[in-house]
Amino acid sequence: MASIPQLLAWLTCDSIYVDPVTGKQSLLGIFTKIKARKFPFSHPRMVWFISLTDCIVGEHTLKICMGLPMEPAREILCRKFKSTSPAQRINLINEIHNLKFEQAGNHSVVIDIDDETILAMSFPVME
Repeated sequence: MASIPQLLAWLTCDSIYVDPVTGKQSLLGIFTKIKARKFPFSHPRMVWFISLTDCIVGEHTLKICMGLPMEPAREILCRKFKSTSPAQRINLINEIHNLKFEQAGNHSVVIDIDDETILAMSFPVME
């Protein structure tokens, strides 16, 4: 039986700077909610930083869905990534452009790796 990947971090921020010499990643403008003056609203750009471990060797699929309670969730992101060792720490930088919110509320966020849910939480979008 394969192990389920472990989520070490999921952060939303404005940008990530990757130092070209050291490869270190600096997260800029971390935020936990969005405020908008009117709806529908499109957030111009954000980055979802995800750090994982315990991924078996090979190719994997990251999928992130979002939606309001009692509504079907929409797929925001689907991408492939590779693991070279279960001990490897994998940092995935995911740029999200023009994410549209039809109305305010606590939007659910579900993160799946290979169709296994590793995180389900709410993300407030407020007026």
